[in-house]
Amino acid sequence: MSADTEVLMLLRAPHLTAPHAFTTRAGGVSTGVFGAPRGAAASGGLNLDDREDDSRAVEENRRRLSAALGFSPASYARLTQVHGTDVITAQGPGLWTGDALVTDRAGVLLAIGTADCYPILFEDPQAGVIGAAHAGWKGTLGRIAAHTVQAMTRLGAAPERLKVAVGPGICGARYEVSPDVAGQFQQAGLGHAVLPNEGRVHLDLAAANRSVLREAGVPEGNVWLSGRCSTEEDFYSYRRDAGRTGRMWAVIGRAQPGEVPA
Repeated sequence: MSADTEVLMLLRAPHLTAPHAFTTRAGGVSTGVFGAPRGAAASGGLNLDDREDDSRAVEENRRRLSAALGFSPASYARLTQVHGTDVITAQGPGLWTGDALVTDRAGVLLAIGTADCYPILFEDPQAGVIGAAHAGWKGTLGRIAAHTVQAMTRLGAAPERLKVAVGPGICGARYEVSPDVAGQFQQAGLGHAVLPNEGRVHLDLAAANRSVLREAGVPEGNVWLSGRCSTEEDFYSYRRDAGRTGRMWAVIGRAQPGEVPA
């Protein structure tokens, strides 16, 4: 890892073998509302969304992240996310509209942006197929994780071999929803993920996505949950910050043959 990425705070799942990471808020060069949490030593914010932040800062943040994983910034395959269930099969780097990406190509770094929604990374190391999905409440309700499994299967993956990591997202204790949303989850067979909390209804999206993955044929022991809540200070949170905040990325890629990932 090069000197200018040593302060990156990247979370990794213990069972994924492909180069991957769930980013946090620290380790970049963004400032102001996009800056690092208090107490992050010698670090700016690692905001990876350029819609409001200085585009030059975001470009540097993206470069630092790709370099930390042994890829170039030109390797990213990413999405304009729309809270749907479309899965894109990426044959190379690029930008599409949808909410999940899959590929069997080396040298492609799949990227999903979040700031309370759940990022989910997938890997079948035997088949060499990887995936990444963005699961907010609408995507979770639409079973975006299952759609991603199906798309990976079409590339040669097997659900029983998949290793899946669910990164930081808004935890059930902090995610109050309307009775209408809770009712939709109950009707969809995901009612067990709706938690009563002192007369209010809270939604556990991590538990709901774990159930969706189990329904899709992924063994429960192959699913890792980070257990981190995006409303913690280490992360960007749309709800906590009243809509003006940065974005974390969840990324996964396969190194080119002969290359050793960082």
